[in-house]
Amino acid sequence: MIRTTTIFFTAIAFWLHFCACGQERRHDGASSKNSKTEHNMDFSAIGNEQVRQAIEALQSGDKSWYGYFTEQPEMTDDGKKIDFRNFFATALGKEKFITIDKVENGGKDIYGNFKAGQWGTFKVYFKFHQNAEGKFDRLDIGQAN
Repeated sequence: MIRTTTIFFTAIAFWLHFCACGQERRHDGASSKNSKTEHNMDFSAIGNEQVRQAIEALQSGDKSWYGYFTEQPEMTDDGKKIDFRNFFATALGKEKFITIDKVENGGKDIYGNFKAGQWGTFKVYFKFHQNAEGKFDRLDIGQAN
């Protein structure tokens, strides 16, 4: 009985070891598969050059993101007015698109799966409003259907 129990637990230990060794992890805990998807996204479908560059800055958590906007841009989240700078003070570098699924309105409306920190991943829209100087003076974001 003791020998059968020892063999059983040894087999379980080997199985757990091989399962654990088969998982690839980055140092930050995210799987390497997701990392490759995020870093290899193709932004060429975004026809508006300013929006494309802004989204690339958002994706990399680059503070140049703010430079694409006016000093006091309006912002809504699911129709509710929020403070743009306060929102991105915590979101920039932590929240990003996982996929870009649809682009409309001359490249100013972006739809896709979005990783939103503690709230998880879900479908969203980002709608950029561009002024005559090429800066964004409003950004509407929210859950997409």
